[in-house]
Amino acid sequence: MPEIIVVPNIDATARRWNPARGSLECQVTARADLETRGLTTAAWYRIAEAIPADAPFDAAFIDESQDLSVAELRFLAALGGAGAELFFAGDIGQRIFRQPFSWHTLGVDIRGRSCVLKVNYRTSEQIRRRADRLLPGVISDGDGAEEDRRGVVSVFGAPQPETFEAGTEEKEIAHVARWLSARIVDGIEPDEISVFARTDDAAERWARAFEAADIPFRRGVPGPQDDSRMATVCSMAMAKGLEFSAVAVAACDEGLLPLSERLALASSAPELRETYETERHLLYVAITRAREYPLACCVTPVSGFVAELAAQA
Repeated sequence: MPEIIVVPNIDATARRWNPARGSLECQVTARADLETRGLTTAAWYRIAEAIPADAPFDAAFIDESQDLSVAELRFLAALGGAGAELFFAGDIGQRIFRQPFSWHTLGVDIRGRSCVLKVNYRTSEQIRRRADRLLPGVISDGDGAEEDRRGVVSVFGAPQPETFEAGTEEKEIAHVARWLSARIVDGIEPDEISVFARTDDAAERWARAFEAADIPFRRGVPGPQDDSRMATVCSMAMAKGLEFSAVAVAACDEGLLPLSERLALASSAPELRETYETERHLLYVAITRAREYPLACCVTPVSGFVAELAAQA
């Protein structure tokens, strides 16, 4: 059995629109660590070409498949072509790094072979219903296959999600500080609390909210061995796969969400439309990181996405 090696994500192109602070350092560190072990990285197509006719694996389980790149899917198609069974799990509503493309043309056809899970164990019914306002009831992939999100239910309830619109940045920070303090009073530990913002610069200012609430916090995503029991503050792009009891999505201002700089890079109307939708998905991902207590707040003028969250059903 070949050695399985897990290293940090060193493909910066996935986050080219909003590079994480320190991402280059992370790449250099990861590559240096591999070199000390006599290993290296290779392009996905090179790895695909090296797969023997008799696949070294019987099966492969691929999570977060909605954000696979073309090169990554080609590698998986080659693995499947060599005899390995492939199982994909994903959520089109959480696609935030990639534009949609046809899987069928790359040799992976899931049409008629997929299903939508209808029971949600992660977030409360109140969060799920509010977050689903950001997405259409039916979402299509690059091959036209539809994901019907209607009829999904959560297995537990919690307080209604909150939204807050402030007149100034100082008032927004003060409100978030009060909200953070209230969560501690509710009995939630600091490491079960997070604040997300659209960009790293916007996230940085929330250090003041944690300081005002006297809550220990870290900047960036905690590592798998991290036991410091501190709250987390980072960008929305880093929220994928995380889970907290309480989440504040802050600085949801017009111009920041959707991010105007990213929209300006779109070269065509279809690309602009897809970019706009992935920005919407970012807020969906961020708000659903909360199991019980989500807060979305902003400074006037408010993002249209937050207005949708706050609207009466």
